[in-house]
Amino acid sequence: MNTELSHFAARLRELIANSQSALSNQYFSELALELFGLQFKHNSTYRKICEARKLTPQAVEHWTQIPAVPTAVFKELEMTSLMPDERAAVFHSSGTTEQKPSRHFHNNESLAVYETSLWNWFQNRFGRAGELIFLTPNQKTAPRSSLVHMFEIVRQKFDLPESAFTGNISGDGAWAIDFSETIQKLQLAGATQTPVTLLGTAFSFVHLLDYLAENHLQFQLPKGSRVMETGGYKNRSRILPKAELHTLITDRLGVPPKNIICEYGMSELSSQAYAESSGAFHFPPWARARIISPESGREVAEGETGIICILDLANVFSVAAIQTEDLGVRRGDRFELVGREQLAEPRGCSLMTA
Repeated sequence: MNTELSHFAARLRELIANSQSALSNQYFSELALELFGLQFKHNSTYRKICEARKLTPQAVEHWTQIPAVPTAVFKELEMTSLMPDERAAVFHSSGTTEQKPSRHFHNNESLAVYETSLWNWFQNRFGRAGELIFLTPNQKTAPRSSLVHMFEIVRQKFDLPESAFTGNISGDGAWAIDFSETIQKLQLAGATQTPVTLLGTAFSFVHLLDYLAENHLQFQLPKGSRVMETGGYKNRSRILPKAELHTLITDRLGVPPKNIICEYGMSELSSQAYAESSGAFHFPPWARARIISPESGREVAEGETGIICILDLANVFSVAAIQTEDLGVRRGDRFELVGREQLAEPRGCSLMTA
């Protein structure tokens, strides 16, 4: 076991658990540079990438200069400091068209950081969640999904007896919904006037909303009920603009727009960002997002569009700096998600070979 990374992980868990406000930019940069030095030292694959770009701990002076690894690299290479016998879990990226999924390896310590991070920020955003209905399979049937793992941790922390996973996995491996069980849960919430939080992917909500429309069903969920939707459509349903999806959620489930929360996360990260229905995404204090121009590799100006790059301190045993394939609009220290990047990798964050 790597004691240097273990000590950093323990310190970070304590910081996250006691975090009541944003970290100063200076302290965040100090932590990021410290972690970069450790990952450069102990992650040989990452070290080769950094050396090819001539960005070593001696050359990097600020967290914005730390080399970001494209998420596509996680499909081809093992971006981890963990030896094979140290790995307790692996999260795979979702999607039906990928030949290879991204792989994010964890040991018990990295899972502990991940769980501390997700719970602290989820609780900060949701407070008391009421009963929980997850439109996904459970962890037993989807053990490599970081989203399902996140939902299971939330379920355990709230310890609500009526909470349930109402999703399953169909014969072709796609996620599906048990509509009968889901409807029963929604009807029970209405009968008992118990607020619920309904959590799932965007395509799961499309499937549910289509089912409700086809069967002429409509709910007015109790006051205080909420929805958390996340992820793209991944060719698993028809694609709806966010505003249209949220309008249908309000119409069919009776959840007002202010109670619809969007989540942004991925298997390569250990922290999540949240946004209100019409707002911008915001990461917790121990993560930062930058919007990078694919032409210049520099951060774009306010209101401009670019590639979303994230530095997540909770990625202790893998790589903290991640270049996504998503496009975002810069809104101060937040961002609006606008779609997937279709161009070549930006020079400023891209993986460069020797």
